Amino acid sequence: MILAKTLNVFDQTSMFQFELLAIPKSTIYHLDFSKIQRYFEKYDIDFNAEENKKLLLINTDSLTESGEMTVAGNLIFGINPQKWLPNASISFAHFNGPGITSDLIDKKNIEGTLDDQVDNLIRIIQNNLLKGSDIVGSKTIDTKSHYPDKVYRELIVNACIHRNYAIHGSRIRVFMFSDRIEFSSPGRLPNTVTIPKMISGVSYSNNPVILKFMENLRYVDKLGRGIPLVTQECKKLGKKLILEEIGEEFKVSLEL
Repeated sequence: MILAKTLNVFDQTSMFQFELLAIPKSTIYHLDFSKIQRYFEKYDIDFNAEENKKLLLINTDSLTESGEMTVAGNLIFGINPQKWLPNASISFAHFNGPGITSDLIDKKNIEGTLDDQVDNLIRIIQNNLLKGSDIVGSKTIDTKSHYPDKVYRELIVNACIHRNYAIHGSRIRVFMFSDRIEFSSPGRLPNTVTIPKMISGVSYSNNPVILKFMENLRYVDKLGRGIPLVTQECKKLGKKLILEEIGEEFKVSLEL
């Protein structure tokens, strides 16, 4: 792996701004200029017309001073992010039962930039949700309540933003079972954050640069409302929500 030597330098329990590390042998030309152009257009900046594109990308932490992609720049603007970070992706599996030994209904590996991963996984979850219905007169009435898409979106975005990308042997995992859906993200909570604090709206990111980009892309508002929103929606539907740290992972389980 390209970053293997770099990873060995850092203790996995310390983020050490891993997102700002240079990706060896990468260059500015491994970034998607069309995507960067769309990003900066929102701020009335014409990236294509910029004389010093490199300086602009250095100032936004997408490139290092030496001109290599940062981990954050690769995950947000990279042409092929998984070429450099193979496990910076999401594994999805849908099981026809309550456990991983149940028959497999669907399985996918979602790659691309983080925003694309979020959008694609939401579509996959929607396609895999089993909807119960009855025919009443000439109408089909849903008999099973489902979470609004914003619940899945919040949990996927949280996993992508807060995961520890220095743990290179593990992906985000989203497993759907007959009774629940689990979102597992590599990395423990920061020392200052506890599960009760999260439920109360306290927020701290291991990856502030990635958080900044995803906020600017309108995927998060950085106000710590994600978990409180999910908790509220679970209460409305009378469903269980379980948040837990298991080893070097953080897992959220939603009752279906």
